[in-house]
Amino acid sequence: MPTTTVCIVTYNSGKDIADCLDAVMEQVPPVASIVIVDNASSDDTVSRLQSFNNGKVPIKLLLNKVNNGFSGGQNQAIAAAGDSDYVLVLNPDVRLAPDYVAELLKAMEREFRIGSATGQLVFAHDPTIVDSTGLAMDAFRQARDRGAGESVISWKEAGEVFGVSGAASMYARRMIDDISLEGEFFDEQFFAYKEDVDVAWRARRLGWTAYYEPEAQALHARGWKKGARRSVPLFIRQHSYMNRFYVLVKNERAGWHMLWRLPAVAAIELLRLGYLLARETAVLKCLPMLFKTLPSMLRKRSMIELRVRARREGLGREDN
Repeated sequence: MPTTTVCIVTYNSGKDIADCLDAVMEQVPPVASIVIVDNASSDDTVSRLQSFNNGKVPIKLLLNKVNNGFSGGQNQAIAAAGDSDYVLVLNPDVRLAPDYVAELLKAMEREFRIGSATGQLVFAHDPTIVDSTGLAMDAFRQARDRGAGESVISWKEAGEVFGVSGAASMYARRMIDDISLEGEFFDEQFFAYKEDVDVAWRARRLGWTAYYEPEAQALHARGWKKGARRSVPLFIRQHSYMNRFYVLVKNERAGWHMLWRLPAVAAIELLRLGYLLARETAVLKCLPMLFKTLPSMLRKRSMIELRVRARREGLGREDN
C-alpha cells in the first residue's frame, strides 16, 4: 500500500484543530503519519496540539518562532514527511470524510502522471453547496475554485482539472520531487494565497495532471472569504496582490497567444488597480516590494522554461 502523510500548518487554529485531527485519525485505511507546523500561534493552538493524543497515528509537531507563512510552513511539513509516497496538504478548518484519502489514492494510483488530486469540498455551514472541486483558469488568467457556490448535484463527474486547491490536496511525492525549484515545492515568496495556483500551473507545464474525485468528500469552514474583504489583514491582501503577478510572470508561456491574452489581462489589472486606488490604497504600498522581487520570479521562470524545453527534447523525466 502507498503511504500518505498529512501535512497541516496552523496559525491561531485552536478552535478547529482538534476536530480536524479527529477526522484524519478516522481515515480508512489509516494514514502513515501527521506533520503539524505551527506558525507562532498566539492562541491556545499549541496547548491543544500538545495535549491531543488518541494514539492512532503518530504526530510530529514543529513549532516555529515566527510566522513562516503557508508556503514555508508546508515546505517544512513536506520535508519532515520523509519518503512518504503521498502528501495530503490540509487546512485545519477542513473535516475529511473517513474515505477521503483512500478515494484519492485510488484515482492517483491508476495513472502515473496524475500528480495531484482533490475531492469535493463543501461548505461546513451548508453541505449542499460546493466550496471547491479543484481550480479552474479563465481567459483572463484568473484562477478560481470550480463550482464554488453551486449545488453539489452539479458536480458528480470525476475528471481532470487545471489544479487543486491547497485546502485539502493530495500531492504525489514523484511530482513534488520533479517540479520543486531551488528546494521549494510551494514558492515561499508567495507566503500565503495563490501558491497552490503557482504549483498547479508549473506542474501542468511540466507534464503532470490534476484530478477531481467527487467520491472523496470534505467539509470546509472557509475562513475570511465568507466575510468582508477588509477584515483580511493588510499584510495578507498585499501578498495576494503581489502573488497575482508572480503567478503570471513565472508560468505564462511565451507565444502568439499573448497578442490577444495580454490586452485582456491588462484590462482586468487596470480595473483592479482602479478599485485599489479608490478603496484600498494601503494595499498598493506593496508595489516597491513587487518591483524589487520580480527579478527572482524571472529567474524561476527561466528555470521552468529550461525544464519544459528538456521535456520536449525527450530529456528530463519523460522516460517515467
